[in-house]
Amino acid sequence: MFETTSKIKPQPSFSAEEIKSLNKKYKSLTARERITQLYTDFNEKDVMLTSSFGATSAFLLKLVSDINKNQEILFIDTGNHFDETMNYKNELTKKYGIKVSSISATKEERDFITKDETWKKNPEFCCSINKVKPLELVKQNYKIWMSGLMEWQSDHRATLDVFELRGDILKFYPLLDVSKENREAYFKEHQLPLHPLVSKGYSSIGCKHCTVPGDDRNGRWNNSPKTECGLHL
Repeated sequence: MFETTSKIKPQPSFSAEEIKSLNKKYKSLTARERITQLYTDFNEKDVMLTSSFGATSAFLLKLVSDINKNQEILFIDTGNHFDETMNYKNELTKKYGIKVSSISATKEERDFITKDETWKKNPEFCCSINKVKPLELVKQNYKIWMSGLMEWQSDHRATLDVFELRGDILKFYPLLDVSKENREAYFKEHQLPLHPLVSKGYSSIGCKHCTVPGDDRNGRWNNSPKTECGLHL
């Protein structure tokens, strides 16, 4: 289990001008160049990288592992992942030699959600307890949060910049403007493994209770207007 009791470092204050300057600097770079530049501009110990080990997580993990093998990857273990997700996590960990640490809600919280079946009546609260809260405790230790969001995945993601200030942490989306076609071409060129459920019609994969086959993110929180778990809002 990831240690969350380490000394909390003071958070930086990024001004609007500093963020604007970073976006201008990184905008014309490729995804690989952006990640390389990040480790020049910031200390690797200040960078937090999360992965859901979802449908196409191998894309960002391959890029990062090629550039910085020391980068730790945080996986939020809700206890409700598909077996295929856990197997995919193990496969990518071994294949790319990455360091993965799991974080999760407390046993009491997970037991309550399981008994209550909270995902059925209040998916927002379920995600808040199972995903958002555990990460809130950890992300205080970092300055930069790297994530593999892409703008074509949802209306919300289409409004983002490469760098976005979210509370006290600076979000970094190196893949933001990568098209679906370019992502698929990269998978083919480098023979990256897809999540096992992709072949069964799943395009975006979260917890097993709330995920069904569907294009893009349409299979998440089926029959609900919810499109984000809350981590990136």
